[in-house]
Amino acid sequence: MLIKDWMSKSPVTAKPATSIMKAAKLMKENGFGRLPVVDDDGNLVGIVSDRDIKEASPSKATTLDMHELYYLLSEIKVADIMTKTVIFVGPNDTVEKAAVLMLRHNVGGMPVVDEGKVVGVITDSDIFKVLVNITGAMSGGLQFAFELPNVSGSLKTVLDDLKAHDVRILSVLTNYDDARPETRTVSIRVQPMDDDRAQAVIERLKAHHNLLYWAKDNI
Repeated sequence: MLIKDWMSKSPVTAKPATSIMKAAKLMKENGFGRLPVVDDDGNLVGIVSDRDIKEASPSKATTLDMHELYYLLSEIKVADIMTKTVIFVGPNDTVEKAAVLMLRHNVGGMPVVDEGKVVGVITDSDIFKVLVNITGAMSGGLQFAFELPNVSGSLKTVLDDLKAHDVRILSVLTNYDDARPETRTVSIRVQPMDDDRAQAVIERLKAHHNLLYWAKDNI
């Protein structure tokens, strides 16, 4: 899945000359934790986070009066506190790549940049939406997890058993463990069904395969 199909396409941005007070207001109004910083041509030049703003703001123990405080906050610009080396992705990168980068750099979102210009933002919430979409979890149903031999045809036997019960498959996900290269874990989500039918399917799968678990999602 490509980022361009899941990103927010109307990104809220700040300029280097934006005051941190205004940047904080933009984040609060839109529920963001960070803002891409762009120049007058829309090119990415940095990123500012709510944490950056908190660290740059006077502490609650300040002796400044309200007018002095507001003046100070209006004088500190985004350019003074932004991070200039920004982790970003392109619209034609995969969502999986975005997820890996977010985990690796411990960030909750990134700008999406095309030829230097910010064209969107992708966040961990967008990743969650992709997860729900590709797994079919919104439809509920049952999920089965199997440990299968890592050989050609091992998955087909599972699918044949499901087909024998006229089960509709919603998603199939495979995970390989480097520590156990001879096997793989396969998760299969199927359509909702009544309890009696589900029990018959479960018994058949237990008899023929290494069924690690099954779970019923009522969503």
